[in-house]
Amino acid sequence: MLSTVRQWKVGILLFDEVEVLDFAGPFEVFSVTAYSETDLKPFIVNTISETGNLISARNDLKVQPDYGFDNAPYYDILVIPGGPGARNREIYNESVIGWIRERAAGVQLMTSVCTGALLLAKAGLLQGKKATTHWASYDWLESEFPKVIVQRNTKFVDEGHIITSGGISAGINMAFHVVRLLLGPVIAQTTAKRMEYDIDILD
Repeated sequence: MLSTVRQWKVGILLFDEVEVLDFAGPFEVFSVTAYSETDLKPFIVNTISETGNLISARNDLKVQPDYGFDNAPYYDILVIPGGPGARNREIYNESVIGWIRERAAGVQLMTSVCTGALLLAKAGLLQGKKATTHWASYDWLESEFPKVIVQRNTKFVDEGHIITSGGISAGINMAFHVVRLLLGPVIAQTTAKRMEYDIDILD
């Protein structure tokens, strides 16, 4: 039985001044999800930064990434969070944008949270696609990347290979959507109950 169940490798990008809940919310959802009939985890989750060195997240939370760009493994799912670091620095960092662009070709799902959508747009991944971001950045995304079809007042937008989500806590909704998409509503609901998260997000 254990040999027949599917596992997905999830990578979460980190950088200085990343919004904490942007990455911690999806990390929690994917990490606590489990197959109901076994203790096997469907998602193997780790974190990546450009150098692999310690990063200082929003409000000075220190986080040690598992990998740098030079040794990060293959991923099935990538999560690109936002925060001040995304919109003030990483959007201008060609190493980060290039890595996102390169990795997008090999993943099953490329996802973003909050202003992480700006990084996807900068990498050219959202042209002609519907996408969302934090409400305070709707206009920026729309004006800076006019080929992106900005969706307002929504928790997430699923465009198949790419899923974008709104600000901060919306990344949790997006992660639950991915769980339901890949594993069905029962496991998604069980995970939500385990986390004591509002089950209405799964309706």
